[in-house]
Amino acid sequence: QVQLAESGGGSAQVGGSLRLSCAVSGYSFGTYCLGWFRQAPGNRREGVAHIDNEGNTNYADSVKGRFTISKDNGVNTLYLQMDNLQPEDTAVYYCAAASRPPILALGVQGYEYWGQGTQVTVSS
Repeated sequence: QVQLAESGGGSAQVGGSLRLSCAVSGYSFGTYCLGWFRQAPGNRREGVAHIDNEGNTNYADSVKGRFTISKDNGVNTLYLQMDNLQPEDTAVYYCAAASRPPILALGVQGYEYWGQGTQVTVSS
């Protein structure tokens, strides 16, 4: 059974940083595509960043240059380094896994497994 568990959320000031982690278990970590998504109140869940099994990455335009996705296959953990945080980054952040490369790297539909989410709040 595939399981994902996020940690590292919390509060930050505008311009600050947070690092999210996602511990993954139940499958061969290195073979799956992984992504970070977020959902703010009243909004749809949206893709933030994606990394494939070869380490290639994609980012939403809104976070390019500020967020960095990475993974450590040795400890089966996915990360999202978030720098220069802005109030519009406030949301619940989810990690997700896809057993096959999704048609849209940042599309919600392509991911089968999801974590429970972690809250990120950015204030001025």
